[in-house]
Amino acid sequence: MANLKNQDLKAGARVDLGEKKNYTDFALWKFSPTDEKRQMEWKSPWGVGFPGWHIECSAMSEKYLGQPFDIHCGGIDHIPVHHTNEIAQSEAANDKPLANYWLHNEFLNMGKEKMAKSGENFITIAALKEKNINPLAYRFFLLQAHYRKQVSFSWEALEAASNGLGRLKNIVAEILNEKETENENTKKYYTEFKECVNDDLNTPQALALTWKMLEDKNLTSGEKIWLVKKFDAVFGLKLTEHEAQEKVPQDILNLVAERDTARAEKDWAKSDTLRKNLEEAGYKVEDTPTGTKISRF
Repeated sequence: MANLKNQDLKAGARVDLGEKKNYTDFALWKFSPTDEKRQMEWKSPWGVGFPGWHIECSAMSEKYLGQPFDIHCGGIDHIPVHHTNEIAQSEAANDKPLANYWLHNEFLNMGKEKMAKSGENFITIAALKEKNINPLAYRFFLLQAHYRKQVSFSWEALEAASNGLGRLKNIVAEILNEKETENENTKKYYTEFKECVNDDLNTPQALALTWKMLEDKNLTSGEKIWLVKKFDAVFGLKLTEHEAQEKVPQDILNLVAERDTARAEKDWAKSDTLRKNLEEAGYKVEDTPTGTKISRF
């Protein structure tokens, strides 16, 4: 966690000093207005009121996680005030560290501005579902960048991530029924994967290793599926929970049959046109030794 000096904090930069004696002071308990009743307020030895933001977090983390707990997360904007104050009060009260590790993520940007729920550029999981985008594609999108690097969001980038996740799940689906095998080959990859994760949670490198592993012709399918399950315990992408194949509409099947006929007659121009029509309808076409294979993008 970044070291902070008093002179780095400007008095009144966030709020008016009000009742503060020093610009580094922060409220442990706030009093309810005397002329109104708040939705959340409690009686205390100091009067009716409510806890300050910082003490709320310290109290909840100590109750449910103990002190010290292992990992404290949050945005980089919480370093100068909120997390600094959490540390000050928790360590003063208990004379031991609040957390062993601090992971501060960078901002997710929409255009030139950071995404914030207080603004109009805030996107929800519900918005993804409205666009028929699997929320796991958003997780995959974020995993491709290191958590301490700013990420620029766009629907095009999210669509590319969705396609990438789809390809990954399709590869896994082909080996899903193989018997898991653990041996020296898997141990090597698993050790390397843990090194990526332990290297400041380097998920981009861990994902790159996953692709490398799946393309390794020296590994059996059983070895690969064992590794996939171990890796996905960290990724949380549900790689082994392959969705049931959706029923392909008859008009799409008719286009596939027409294309197969064109290919048999070596009418390559018509075949290419029909492939384009299928792709525009949202279907990927693959020509395999066992016939034409189609799948959703």
